[in-house]
Amino acid sequence: MDSELNMRPVNVLLVEDNPAHSELAVEALNDAKMHVELSVVDTGEKALQFLYREGEYNNATRPDLVLLDLNLPGIDGREVLMRIKNDPNLKCMPVVVLTTSDSEKDILATYNCHANCYIKKPVSFDQFYNAIQQLTDFWFALVKLPADECDAKKYH
Repeated sequence: MDSELNMRPVNVLLVEDNPAHSELAVEALNDAKMHVELSVVDTGEKALQFLYREGEYNNATRPDLVLLDLNLPGIDGREVLMRIKNDPNLKCMPVVVLTTSDSEKDILATYNCHANCYIKKPVSFDQFYNAIQQLTDFWFALVKLPADECDAKKYH
């Protein structure tokens, strides 16, 4: 794991409109092996405001990972994903789609929009909890993440 991530909390943005799913994810992330700073929003519009530090989110911390539900009121998760991956300052941010949909159309569409991972939400509490634990272990103990914004000019 990157030494910088060891020294600071891992910032996760959960975009989830189902309160029960949010509670399960919050509980699992709070029990993670690393210190997780979790922000939760319940609409796609709030997710974009958070990511662009607009309105009430003007002091938001840039997430190290976004957990994104697809089926959101208003601006849905598909649109949020497209905006993230089309923005030069956000496109390197890992986005894990965490949804109840097992539609091949949704799976293909999200990967075509450069989602980093697609997970169908498990049905039982224990399975959902374990999935979140494994997800955090993978993304923060195994995967090497960029330390800062994805500014291509920094690397030329």
